[in-house]
Parts: sequence; C-alpha cells; structure tokens
Amino acid sequence: MFITPAFAQAANGNVLGTATTFLPLVLIFAVFYFLLIRPQQTKQKELRRQVAAIKRGDRVVTAGGILGTVQRAREGSQEIEVEIAPNVRVQVVRDTITGVIKPQAANDTKAPAETKAN
Repeated sequence: MFITPAFAQAANGNVLGTATTFLPLVLIFAVFYFLLIRPQQTKQKELRRQVAAIKRGDRVVTAGGILGTVQRAREGSQEIEVEIAPNVRVQVVRDTITGVIKPQAANDTKAPAETKAN
C-alpha cells in the first residue's frame, strides 16, 4: 500500500544485483595487489636474500644513508662490521641494511641498440 513498485522489485532477492555491487571493489583490490603489493613483496624478498648473502668487500647502504664496505660478516651473527671511511669501522645490525650495491665494470654499461643502415 505505501511501498512503491521500485522498492518492491528490489526486495525480491536479486543475487546478480548484489554481485555487481561488490565487483568494482574486487577489481580495485586485484589492481592494487598486482600493481603495488606483489612487486613490493618481491623487492623485499630480494633484499632479504641479498642481506643474507653479504660477504667481505660488498658495498652496503644503511637505513641512515651511510655507505660503507663490509669488512667482517659472520654467517649466524646479526652484526656486520662496515668501514665507512679509511680506518673508521662501525658495527651495523643486518636489519638496518637497506641496499647492497653491486659494482659495475666500465665495459658492462649497456649501449643503446644500434640500428643497421642499408
């Protein structure tokens, strides 16, 4: 009597209408996962692998932005001895290392692809 026909039609339990309501939320989550979450997880996994494989002579960056060369790294220890200046060595915790810098040889630089002129 007081219910309009539009409300009466919506109350019949339309499952398809409910699914289409949540579909944009599911799509947004999928986009966030593949564009933001998944790449960050792989980057963190690679950093953990690099930090676990640190050896003497590697160049590292600490969370404070200090660059140094590893002088001593024990396998089971959380502490690493890093030389940050000539004859200046500090103890650093492995968890504070934010990057391992790999040296690049001078002839390893990639030149732009050459095009063949006919």
